[in-house]
Parts: sequence; C-alpha cells; structure tokens
Amino acid sequence: MISLREVTGFCILALLTLHCADAEKTEENVLNEPDVPFPPACPTAENLVAICNQSQGRPRYPSSFFPKSMVSHFRRRGNAINRLESWYTVCCSGESDQILCCAKQAWIETLKQFCMEEHSTMTNAYVCCRNKGADVWACFNSSVPNPNYDPNPDYIAPAIPTQPTMAFNASAC
Repeated sequence: MISLREVTGFCILALLTLHCADAEKTEENVLNEPDVPFPPACPTAENLVAICNQSQGRPRYPSSFFPKSMVSHFRRRGNAINRLESWYTVCCSGESDQILCCAKQAWIETLKQFCMEEHSTMTNAYVCCRNKGADVWACFNSSVPNPNYDPNPDYIAPAIPTQPTMAFNASAC
C-alpha cells in the first residue's frame, strides 16, 4: 500500500518539475532577445559556392529588426553580418581565382571591426575578441551556427544599405 507521505512527495516533485519547465519558457519570452546567429563561418572552398550563390537566403538585420534598447551587442552582431554579406557580394563578382581570398579577407576585416566596436563599449567584449593573434580567428570559427552558409527556406533578404568598400589586397592571395 502507498502511504500518504509517498503520494505527497510524488505530487510535490511533479509540481516542481512542471513549474521549472514553465519557468524556462517564461525566461525565454521575458528576455525577448533578437535571434542573430553569430559568428559567421570562415570562407572555405567547401562553402564558397553557397556564400556566392545563396546570399539572398541568409538573414540581414535592418535597424528595425532590433528593439530600441538593451540589445546593443546583438545590434553589433547584426551590423557585422550585414557588412560581411555586402562585402561577400563584392568578392563574388570579382576574378574567379581570387574570390576565396577576397572572401577570407572580408571575413577577417569584418570581425576585426566587430571586435573594435566591442572593445569600444562599457560592457565585456565578445569572448573571441578577448583573444590575441590567430587565436581570435580560431575562436570565431570554432562554434559557428551555419558553417555551410545554408540559406533559410522561404527567406528573401531585405535590402540593406551598401557598406563602405573593403580594401581588398590582391597581392595577399
């Protein structure tokens, strides 16, 4: 026979489990953080075709995407993605033997600018920006959410203002 104590214990455990599950959902909704998959993957021979041919299927982040306050770090990430996608467009329209080199330079320059912006704030910089030298790039490329630059189905990127031109160094290729 089951005692009242065992039933009570089971009920308390069940209620705590349900409460914790609801608390996680509530916390996600309360934070209401924008979804900005970051960081972008380093261009490679394997993902270059997707970078060049599926650009319109990857997210862009107009200023209207972000709430007015409390998300400046997400806004900097979105701006970095916009800048990078703009520069990829320029690279992909260039000489075919230099597209990968140009795209890699665009990736590095974008993330350098991102880190400069991160360090110019009063908050902690993005974790990869705290590294030095080659460790910065290894960190950025270690946990990318979309390594193959796959497009989002049924998504068409909105027009984003053109970014200042990247200084492509063809002799570095």
